[in-house]
Amino acid sequence: MIDIGAFAGQIFVIVLLLVIAIFVVVVIFRSIRIIPQATAGVVERLGRYHKTLSPGLNLLVPFIDRVRPLIDMREQVVSFPPQPVITEDNLVVSIDTVVYFQVTNARAATYEIANYLGAVEQLTTTTLRNVVGGLNLEEALTSRDEINTKLRVVLDEATGKWGIRVSRVELKAIDPPVSIQDSMEKQMRAERDRRAAILTAEGTKQSAILQAEGARQAEILRAEGEKQGQILRAQGEAEAIATVFNAIHEGNPDDKLLAYQYLQTLPKISDSASSKLWIIPSEFTEALKGVSGAFGAREAAKSAPDEQA
Repeated sequence: MIDIGAFAGQIFVIVLLLVIAIFVVVVIFRSIRIIPQATAGVVERLGRYHKTLSPGLNLLVPFIDRVRPLIDMREQVVSFPPQPVITEDNLVVSIDTVVYFQVTNARAATYEIANYLGAVEQLTTTTLRNVVGGLNLEEALTSRDEINTKLRVVLDEATGKWGIRVSRVELKAIDPPVSIQDSMEKQMRAERDRRAAILTAEGTKQSAILQAEGARQAEILRAEGEKQGQILRAQGEAEAIATVFNAIHEGNPDDKLLAYQYLQTLPKISDSASSKLWIIPSEFTEALKGVSGAFGAREAAKSAPDEQA
């Protein structure tokens, strides 16, 4: 027969051992905390800050230490919605901003500010309005680097006590009012038309200059060609005259031959269309006298035998 009291005692011991084992497992589980890389955990002991856990394996006192939500220590990029900003010339522009920041002190980010993301957003908005409010629209559109630098300096200085370092601030877009955009588009279109007209005029000018230069070079080359042609013709005529002159003198011609050559040259002189006045040299008349004398002597020689007969 089974002893009920002993059986109940055994059941109690088994349950107690199970409870102790579960308690030990829970204690061990709560005593060990693994922190991922690039994150940090703030430990509170009995409600007060105790230490900051680094990445890796960390030991805690169970039921006494409490780990707050982990904080991302990497550089974060936050894009804020468009904010209406009034410029110095009373124009409302919509500006999108992007902030690059990094938590450098997990304790300060936990205890110095309740919500550092919301604080960075609100601080960016107010700083942006202060910076852009001192610029007109044209300066705001063309001075992005200056605005980015001012925003970064102000935000980094203000968020330093929160354990946050602001590395960069970028303006994604600056959108002026629709009416201003239309005016700017018309101005840009007019500027493009003006530049196109200037480029067209410059092209026409360069084309005219090149054509004139080409015509001038052509005239110069044509004149040079004519000059060379005249020089060559003159040289040819001079060589021909020299050749004829040398031939005549080497042949030792008499007056009769010269007179005959003069007579052969007369038709060529008369063929010229510009020949309106002829000047007959005295040598030509002397040659004609010689020719006529020669013909007269020949006729006298022919008539003498006839008379004798």
